[in-house]
Amino acid sequence: MKKLSLCVRYLAIALISLLCLTPFAILLILSLNTPQRNFYDGNMFLPDFYFLNFIEGWKQSHIGRAMINSGIITLLAILLIVILATMAGYAIARFSNKLNKSIFAILLCCMMVPGIINTVPLYSLMIRIKAVNTLWGMACVCATLAIPQAVFVFTGFIKALPGEIEEAAIIDGCSYFQVFWKIIFPLLKPSISAVIILNGFGIWNNYAQSVFFLQDSTKHNVPQALSVYFQQFAGAKWNLLAATAVIAIIPVVIVFLAFQKNLMQGLTDGALKG
Repeated sequence: MKKLSLCVRYLAIALISLLCLTPFAILLILSLNTPQRNFYDGNMFLPDFYFLNFIEGWKQSHIGRAMINSGIITLLAILLIVILATMAGYAIARFSNKLNKSIFAILLCCMMVPGIINTVPLYSLMIRIKAVNTLWGMACVCATLAIPQAVFVFTGFIKALPGEIEEAAIIDGCSYFQVFWKIIFPLLKPSISAVIILNGFGIWNNYAQSVFFLQDSTKHNVPQALSVYFQQFAGAKWNLLAATAVIAIIPVVIVFLAFQKNLMQGLTDGALKG
């Protein structure tokens, strides 16, 4: 019975993996087909290995500029999220008072609110500070929407850490600020990796807010550039559209492979142990 149960589990995992990977496999096959080949011509699972699609798609779609914009936005937003959320999580986890508990409750409530609902008030604020059509403004918007979830993860992770290590440092003359940056922050690497993956992908692929705050074509991020490029051909050139989409996916895959080892540990330590 144990062997049968194990086989069923592995079969379920294989089916789920196949289901998830099939769209990406089809996308890769389409990106390698020649321009003369229609969508359903020939064997769908055997591409023509026509790599010039990637060069032409790169030139026509301006995806390179969009990837730089998305990279800058994601990097700035992640820095804001990590720095602010870790400090807030430390204060909430280690200094239990009514004010911190109230702030934590408000942040939890903010997690329940869809980000698109805040678009109108955020847009009014962005106009006042002249942050519309700026990469740093878009980074601030993304960080604002992601910080509540990050604080929740960091708070739970810090609560799981033994307080004795901090007490020993304070006795030796360290301030709370020094304790946080020299002792606590290095221990947050698993949870930081989890937060980077969870929020980094969303920021890189953000379309709902970028439509409002990045209206200048030179400031478009990856989803906007792909949307404009797709509308330009309207499905007439599947090979170029697929090749451009594959190019846009590559940085996301690289980042995931770099941080995936710490993803599960960060999620479980941050969300369950706390």
